[in-house]
Amino acid sequence: MNVPAVDGPTFLKRISQLRAEVWFDGQKIDQNICEHKAFKGILKSKARLFDIQLDKKKQGFMTYKSPLTKDLVGTSFLQPRTKEDLELRRLTIQEWAKTSGGMMGRSPDYMNTGIMALGTAWDIFQDKYGLNIKHLYENARENDLTFSHTFVSPQVNRSLAYYEDSEQPISAQVVEEKSDGLIIKGARLLATQGGITDEILVLPVGGKQIDEHFVYAFSIPSNTPNLKFICRESFGYRDSTFDHPLAARFEEMDTIVVFNNVFVPWERVFLYKNYETASKMYEETKFYPFLLHQAVSRQVVKTEFLLGVAQLIVESIDISGYQHVQEKVSEIISGYESLKALLLVSELQAKEDKRGIMIPDAAPLYAAITSFQRLYPRFIEIVQLLGASGLISIPTECDFDSEIRPDLDQYLQGASCNALERTKLFRLAWDVSLSAFGGRQTLYERFFFGDPVRLSTGYYNGYEKDHAISLAKSLLDMD
Repeated sequence: MNVPAVDGPTFLKRISQLRAEVWFDGQKIDQNICEHKAFKGILKSKARLFDIQLDKKKQGFMTYKSPLTKDLVGTSFLQPRTKEDLELRRLTIQEWAKTSGGMMGRSPDYMNTGIMALGTAWDIFQDKYGLNIKHLYENARENDLTFSHTFVSPQVNRSLAYYEDSEQPISAQVVEEKSDGLIIKGARLLATQGGITDEILVLPVGGKQIDEHFVYAFSIPSNTPNLKFICRESFGYRDSTFDHPLAARFEEMDTIVVFNNVFVPWERVFLYKNYETASKMYEETKFYPFLLHQAVSRQVVKTEFLLGVAQLIVESIDISGYQHVQEKVSEIISGYESLKALLLVSELQAKEDKRGIMIPDAAPLYAAITSFQRLYPRFIEIVQLLGASGLISIPTECDFDSEIRPDLDQYLQGASCNALERTKLFRLAWDVSLSAFGGRQTLYERFFFGDPVRLSTGYYNGYEKDHAISLAKSLLDMD
């Protein structure tokens, strides 16, 4: 049986040959990006995911037979038709998440899930556009492609009355319509892993768009001419996995995407100038429930990781006897069990849609995602409180390789571990809770699925409350 699902070396070779236009620290990257200091850690970590997918012990649930070729393809592309299929998707997502403690928010399965949802409901798009998204999904599945994505406009003026000058576009828009495609000019924000994926998926910006030139969706290769990715500062300051155990491996990089008159062929477009489709595409494709299922699956693993870090700190300095310590760690345990339960309930209460696709119940998933926006910063605070000054007094790998090693061995030992082991643990806790990498993770989880207030408002407005109201009224009417 052939295996279109790729391995790590194949993935790295493909990205190294891509040669997308990526700018870092004022310089255009001309070298092999897989060897660049800001990207080699995350790309090596992603390559490991592809190797895991093909591990003989895990291939049984991390791959499945393609409906087109019967070759093995990645389960992150699987269209779930049973509750068991949803379970397979969760197991695959969490197997990948375990390699980073859930710190890799844009592992390939995230956008693979989105592409699957769009491609599954391709019939809601107009004529040729529907076939385009269907082909995109099938091509991605059969070739194990990776995607970055963007649907955020630059934050120039967020007032309700602001209207952009179309002569000098800031937000990416269609500036010319040609017989063979569209010309896009302007910028988009927050393309995580921009320039280091095979393609970038460009989706409609949220909210009502006054100008039809903003109503579009397409996917293009990351090395498309005139497409530029501008990186922020890297938070992976050193290669040492001792000094930066998380950042050195999982710094994903966020980019601004600049479209300088980028040509997008019609066969790459799956939405254009159609307000009706734009307004219903996410609901019809069940885009959000599927993405939520992926996200919460990862967040469960991330919470388990934080629980482990917290408990290791407790044991390393022997503070488990204090009630306030037990209370703090119990908060993480409670959050972990709640997230697990909500995720499993979403699968238990899943229902088939009209296409025969098994859709996870969105209500418990929204409960999980809105809760996690508040829980994660609290979990990080607990790690900080448990580690206290120990998160500051942490020497580096070089210190342990120097003549001062005997001092460190004497004065930094723990109750249950030696100085080197204790320092490695506290550097891990520091990297997740206090470093630039850790700060970005906290902000990321606060706004992962959108503004917390708007997300909660949407949850309130969309939640079915009739049964609860009926129950309350029944008690009012009792004799």
